[in-house]
Amino acid sequence: MSGVWVFRNGVVRLEEKPKQAAPCKGKKALVHTPSGQPVSSHDALQRCLLELGWERYYEDPALVQFHRRSSVDLISLPADFASVGATHMNDIVVKNRNCFRVVDFAA
Repeated sequence: MSGVWVFRNGVVRLEEKPKQAAPCKGKKALVHTPSGQPVSSHDALQRCLLELGWERYYEDPALVQFHRRSSVDLISLPADFASVGATHMNDIVVKNRNCFRVVDFAA
């Protein structure tokens, strides 16, 4: 018997636990859309972002950061590229529409 006890209108009822969405299958990969190539390192990402007008910040050694002078946008990534997750990748996609996409990585 799993679920949540809910008190409504003076009556306590057991409501079944809602089915959860399927977990994310596998890892995600960032793809540079114009070239179709996956971005697998900070160097590869930096090359793509420099072409789009981003500048690299070197202030914090624990982070790899990029800023575009024409906006207030800032991209902050962990120094270890293996720690870059789907949230970081989606941040890059949102700030560079039509230049990157996130796909399921088939290992």
